[in-house]
Amino acid sequence: MDEEFFEIVSEHWGQILNLYKKTDDKKPIMLIDIQEQKLYAYPYLDFKSSLSERSQAMLEKEYEAALLNNKVVVFVQDNENKQLLSQNFDLE
Repeated sequence: MDEEFFEIVSEHWGQILNLYKKTDDKKPIMLIDIQEQKLYAYPYLDFKSSLSERSQAMLEKEYEAALLNNKVVVFVQDNENKQLLSQNFDLE
């Protein structure tokens, strides 16, 4: 899904930036739901609490790195294939 992941993020990048800028004071986690074709901005702690303990630890490192480097964490959720992938992206 790596190539598909970047295509999906690219397709939604304008919307991601717009929604992030509206909520940037909260430094949200961005989520693209493939099946719903919707973009969400979640408060970090709310999103983190919905994950497994292992995933929480991974997100914590990723989120801290994003904040330090002026980036945003973007997740792509594919419920049909039971995949949840994330990556940090520059806020530009």
